[in-house]
Amino acid sequence: MFTNCSELLLQNEAQFYGGVAVTDIDHDGAFEVFVAGFGAANRVLKWAEAGFIDIVDDRLADADRLTVSAAAADLDGDGREEIYILNIDTFQGRRQFGDRLLDWQTDHWVDLFSLPQNFDAQTRNSGRSVIAVDRFASGRYGFFVANYGGPMRLYELNMHGMLADVAAAAGLNLVTGGRGAVALPLVSDRMDIFAANENSTNALFRNRDDGTFDNIAPLVGLTDPNEHGRGVAVLDLNQDGRFDLVYGNWEGPHRMFVQEPDGQFRNVAPPHLAIPSRVRTVIAADFDNDGYEELFFNNIGEPNRLFGWREGNWLELDAGDASEPTGLGTGAAVGDWNNDGHLELLITHGETAPQPLSLYHSLPTNYGWLRVLPLTRQGAPARGAVVKLVSGDRQQIRVIDSGSGYLCQMEPVAHFGLGNLDHIDRVEVRWLNGTQLILNQPKPNQLLRVPYPETRR
Repeated sequence: MFTNCSELLLQNEAQFYGGVAVTDIDHDGAFEVFVAGFGAANRVLKWAEAGFIDIVDDRLADADRLTVSAAAADLDGDGREEIYILNIDTFQGRRQFGDRLLDWQTDHWVDLFSLPQNFDAQTRNSGRSVIAVDRFASGRYGFFVANYGGPMRLYELNMHGMLADVAAAAGLNLVTGGRGAVALPLVSDRMDIFAANENSTNALFRNRDDGTFDNIAPLVGLTDPNEHGRGVAVLDLNQDGRFDLVYGNWEGPHRMFVQEPDGQFRNVAPPHLAIPSRVRTVIAADFDNDGYEELFFNNIGEPNRLFGWREGNWLELDAGDASEPTGLGTGAAVGDWNNDGHLELLITHGETAPQPLSLYHSLPTNYGWLRVLPLTRQGAPARGAVVKLVSGDRQQIRVIDSGSGYLCQMEPVAHFGLGNLDHIDRVEVRWLNGTQLILNQPKPNQLLRVPYPETRR
């Protein structure tokens, strides 16, 4: 399935790496890759004609801190994504170093946590994953931090422009072993949050439609007690138009939860997929453009694994070069950085020994594709929006990623492979506030940027 093209990473020394976030760092309309450097400088990889170059500046590099994960979203509603950088120097308890929340102001990055009015906002609990959450469907996001052994956090800007942790007011300040998290319209029409936890039950926070949440995991069968959750992926496993959950448990059975019509979640993971591993990131993406998403399990210290939907079953596929039997995977992300309509896979390594990054191309196919990038009213990526592609009696759904994988955030684009489809009837985009737009018969093999309807001319 994958071939190694790591030579395209033009500066690729071995070091300790954490997670990955995909966002438009330099605001030029193309997406770059923020790579967390754990005990070394962070990196910003930008696609150029010959490969990826590192365009990181001193503020983003932040070489003196231990960065484990990152996420991007438009916090202040200016149309440009801010970057939350999660630092740890201990794996549980109180940290010495705080996080960064970087906002581009005029001509440089400003760490909002470093401003005097925000000194009291940040806590020093040890976090893991960070994701973007727009709980009011306003186009202004907060950053939800899955803390380990301390209350989960949700940082937003208040009416005075100051950072505030609103997790308690929102009903999200759960104390647990926070690990992986995703946010999307999973069980409501707004942004819900699923958290895969360690040494404790999972949580599913359902949005009450007023910006507060209830943990309904015990009611719908998602607690999965006594396991150690890591990466989470979201996809429509059975093509019924509902989002389902796939996540990895560290050295425990992996899960594949289908959402039933009555709201219950049922584990349907086949035995060969459930085999325990030292799992980190889990990714759902259509790497071969056949119209069905594959599942990639990134492991540390043992081979990665790939699964695909083939003739009505989830079968293990040959991951090719991306199996990395000696890889020390810490994170992974997908994107179409060279704009050829085929997804690339970037894998980071570290934790137990320094290793360089890896980059893989999916093997080329003749299948068509369509990529859809919805924007908020303010012009930033509409993370959490749902995109549906319809052709005849076949439909595919994607959610614009707000953070997933474990320590990682994917590109904010809905990527559809078309397989043997020869036309597209329509594309439907639904924003978090319920606004919908239908695009009839779009041509394949293109990236569609979809402004919020009020801004269309």
